[in-house]
Amino acid sequence: MRQSPVDPLIASLEKFNEIALNALAYFPFLTSSTLQLLNYSENSTYLVEGKSGDQYILRVGRPLYHTKEEINSELAWLQSLDKHVSIKVSLPVVGAGGEYVHEVTHDNISYYCVVFTFLNGISPDEENEDELVKQFQIIGEITAHLHQHSVENRDELKSIKRLHWDYDAILGPAPKWGRWQDGLAITSEREALFEQVAQKIKKRLIDFGKGPDRYGLIHSDLRLANLLVEGNDLNVIDFDDCGYGWYVYDIAASLSFIEHKPYVPALISSWLKGYRKVRPLTQEEEQEIPTFIMMRRLQLIAWVGSRDNETTRELGSQFTEQTDELAKRYLADTLI
Repeated sequence: MRQSPVDPLIASLEKFNEIALNALAYFPFLTSSTLQLLNYSENSTYLVEGKSGDQYILRVGRPLYHTKEEINSELAWLQSLDKHVSIKVSLPVVGAGGEYVHEVTHDNISYYCVVFTFLNGISPDEENEDELVKQFQIIGEITAHLHQHSVENRDELKSIKRLHWDYDAILGPAPKWGRWQDGLAITSEREALFEQVAQKIKKRLIDFGKGPDRYGLIHSDLRLANLLVEGNDLNVIDFDDCGYGWYVYDIAASLSFIEHKPYVPALISSWLKGYRKVRPLTQEEEQEIPTFIMMRRLQLIAWVGSRDNETTRELGSQFTEQTDELAKRYLADTLI
């Protein structure tokens, strides 16, 4: 009798569950022998309990992505933010040997595991337009505080070892999240359209430049899933992709997966209002918001096409197809 093929997603989850259980040995204050999976996309994150009943988050990092030094740099920025900025972030918790980052080996591959403090809240609802417009003003304020901290503490943070999210890393010949050309539903006509967009983005970003007033340490993944609404506040989680990039890129990240929604102009207007409460944003930067939105969208097409998780399965080919109108509008509305 022929056995049914194993779903690769289930197999991957079982592997990460095993790694997570092994990681608990490095955090003796955690007593839970069972783990509640909260999210699996790039990393796996689990809810676990401490001896006193306190809740924590265990993150099992994707393999071959960050070095231990890069992860420790992420944690150092979190601690700096907690010290200098009035934004609630999830902080790392020390494990065995006074280390924050612990290595678990599976099939001769290293997986770096970190425990974080637990933050309450639920992610903003993309279907609740009125509430989302209000929340984007808060997101803009939070983003500006992160950027202001990045600028004001540039000397302290210069030792931070993180990825650069520039054009080459996102849309170049060997991008970190894969090639958009290998995404789902890429026809010859669509490839030609998106290539026009990519070349236009490249030209505009060369002209825009990487001056210290517009390029520095950013979160780079401030999408709705990484924001938690707690009463009137928004808490920020998941700095796993933090790195060096254009500050305006962070608004594009906040619009991840909803770039095609009709309410996006209202979200941008609200975000700008919130951002400018804290930090100035030049007209030149504002004019490039569509460029960063399109760059992020092509990056996400690559991500959807190269990953297998619940999110990518839900988005499917439709996500690429919905990009056509965005691409055509960008080419029509934005000067070369």
